[in-house]
Amino acid sequence: DFKLTYAEIENIVGVPIDHSFLTFKKELLQYGFRVAKISMKEQTVTFEKQERQNNMELVSDYMHDDTLRHALNELTRKTFCFDFESWVMGGYFEGDYIPYSFMENGKIVSNVSSNRMTFLQNGVEKHYIQIGTVMTDENYRKQGLAKKLIEHVIKQYENECDGFYLFANLSAVDFYDKCGFSKEMEYRYAVKEEFCGKKPTGEIFMPVNTADEQMKQKYMNMVRCSASNSSLEQLNKFGLQMFYTADMENVYYAKDLDCFIVAEMEEDTLLLQSIICENKVLLSDVLSRIGGKYHKCRLGFTPVQEDMHMCIAERYDGSDDYRLFYRGQEMESIEREKLYFPELSHA
Repeated sequence: DFKLTYAEIENIVGVPIDHSFLTFKKELLQYGFRVAKISMKEQTVTFEKQERQNNMELVSDYMHDDTLRHALNELTRKTFCFDFESWVMGGYFEGDYIPYSFMENGKIVSNVSSNRMTFLQNGVEKHYIQIGTVMTDENYRKQGLAKKLIEHVIKQYENECDGFYLFANLSAVDFYDKCGFSKEMEYRYAVKEEFCGKKPTGEIFMPVNTADEQMKQKYMNMVRCSASNSSLEQLNKFGLQMFYTADMENVYYAKDLDCFIVAEMEEDTLLLQSIICENKVLLSDVLSRIGGKYHKCRLGFTPVQEDMHMCIAERYDGSDDYRLFYRGQEMESIEREKLYFPELSHA
């Protein structure tokens, strides 16, 4: 602990105590001290050292550092029940996912990650930052650590991107309101029923053999150079697409189109999440090659203008899964242009 007089504080900050004390107190908090006692009679302030914050170190961009990555994995498993190890070791991480973390005694105690997202949005290239993997160890919560990291990330990128966005857990909505983010709606698309479940023509999409390494390599190569088959297409999609599909479980291929899709059936509904093809392909050509009985089809992306006549749009708030928050006026175009972030682009 240490004690300073009002005069000493005024001398340090250069302005009278009544104007500067709150700012001075906040600055000291960043270095691990909090106000323990204020004596109006003695005109002194006693500051108490908080070892926990004082020992913290801000570390970032360390996914190739085994020790730090393993520490991040530990907190991620505890919080979200997954980790990044197979993604990194499989060669799918390409540098667009950047963690910012507070570390204490070799342990990651809080994290906020930035994801550099490049989109082709109705023909215009946009550079957004998606914030994700926001988490704090349960023993370090209610200290404002995640908020500090978010503020740090915004400061790092605010002059380099077109806006920030994130998909918030429903339990964290109030937190992001306090961080200066605003809520926004998306528009989710389904195929009109008259275009669903028709008798297949052409070569049917077949599931890719998960053990076929040659086919997996072909898929990976095509993910890197795929044509834009949506109105909001992530251009640097490789890392996130492989995060979701590295096991090839829901990947299908049609030889005559030389096209992959990521899709699954949910009762009588086809969930079509992604179309991967070196050349632009019509949605009707894809659907005409999908076998199986389905009466409905929901898209995990925004269809291109040529396919809009086949689709119905619904205003979507994330339902029970998330709420979309944004920061930056440019991000308002998502709702205005009736767009839907690709489901395989969620970090």
